Amino acid sequence: MTAIPLTLGRPAPGGYSAAGPLVDAHGRTHRDLRISLTDRCSLRCAYCMPEQGNTWLARPSILTTTEIARVAAVAASVGIGAFRLTGGEPLLRRDLAEVVAALSGLRGPDGPVEVAMTTNGIGLADRLDELIDAGLRRVNISIDTLNPDRFAALTRRDRLDEVLAGIAAAARSGLRPLKLNAVAIRGVNDDELCDLVAFAVAHGAQLRFIEQMPLDAGHTWDRGAMVTRAEILDALSSRWGLTPAPGRGGAPAERWLLDGGPAAVGVIASVTAPFCGDCDRLRLTADGQLRNCLFATGEFNLLPVLRPISGEVSEAAIEETLRRCVWAKLPGHAIDDPSFLQPERGMNAIGG
Repeated sequence: MTAIPLTLGRPAPGGYSAAGPLVDAHGRTHRDLRISLTDRCSLRCAYCMPEQGNTWLARPSILTTTEIARVAAVAASVGIGAFRLTGGEPLLRRDLAEVVAALSGLRGPDGPVEVAMTTNGIGLADRLDELIDAGLRRVNISIDTLNPDRFAALTRRDRLDEVLAGIAAAARSGLRPLKLNAVAIRGVNDDELCDLVAFAVAHGAQLRFIEQMPLDAGHTWDRGAMVTRAEILDALSSRWGLTPAPGRGGAPAERWLLDGGPAAVGVIASVTAPFCGDCDRLRLTADGQLRNCLFATGEFNLLPVLRPISGEVSEAAIEETLRRCVWAKLPGHAIDDPSFLQPERGMNAIGG
C-alpha cells in the first residue's frame, strides 16, 4: 500500500478547486464519507479475513473520537452530507456513541448531516437505544445465511442468534430504511437467496445482495465462487416479479420492486456492473488514511496533519488533503483489466 505524501503550500496540482464542493477530475461531486472505526471484528467471515494469524492495526495509530470529529467537521463544511461508520465491526468501539454524537451535530451547506452505520449486529440490541439517542439515523446489518450451521462455518463463530437479535431490535426501532446485506457465494448460500429476501421483507427491511469482491485479507478471491448480478436476479424472478426502481443516483445498489412494491431488493454488482461513473464516496481508515476508491492502491495519510509536530491541527491542511485525494480519483476500479491489482488491505482494514 502506498501512502501518498502530503505537500502543503504548493499550487493545487492538476487544477483541482480550492473552494466549493469536493469534485474530482472526472466531474463527480463527493457527498459521502465512510469512516472505519476499527479493523477488528467479532466474526471471521471466510470471504473477508483468515480465522487466525491476522495482523491488526497498531492501537496508537487508531484515530480518536476528537480526530474523527475534526476530519468530519471539515468534510461537512465542503459538502459531505452523509457519514457511515464501518469497520471491522464498529460496535467494538467503546466510544461509538460519542463518535455518533460528535458527527450528528454537524451541519453542512445543505443542512444537518446524516449518520449511518454498517454492522454485523452482534451487540446491537444492547446499544441501539444509546446510539439512536446520540443521533444515529440508519443502520445496515450483514447476514449471509439463516442456517445456524452454515453461519458458523462461514463466519467461524456460532453467533447467529446474536445477529438475529440485533436485526429484531433494529426492526422495532424507528431507523428506516433498514437494510440487510448479504454476500452471495456459490455453493454456500446461493440456495437461500429468496429466503433471505423474504426474511428481510418480514422485518420491514430491504435485502441487498453484494457480489463477492477481491477484498479479502488473504487474497484468495475466486471469481468462479462469485454469484453474479444476473444469477441473483434470475433466482429472485422465480418467486417475484421484478420491476426496476427509479432514482438510484449515486447509490451503490440497483433496486427492484417486488411484485410492484413497496417491498424492494437491491443488488450491488461492483464486479459485473460497476457504477464508478456515479460514485460519490470517500473512505477514511481507522488509522487515518484517506482512500478515494474501495480498490485504491494509494492512500493519503492524514495522521501527520492530525498529529503535527507543532501540536496545532490545521483545518486548512485537512481540507487540502481531502481535495487532493478526491482529485486523484481514477475513472473506475478496472477489476476486469488484466493489470488490476488487489489492494494490500483487506476489507476489514479498509472499511465498507
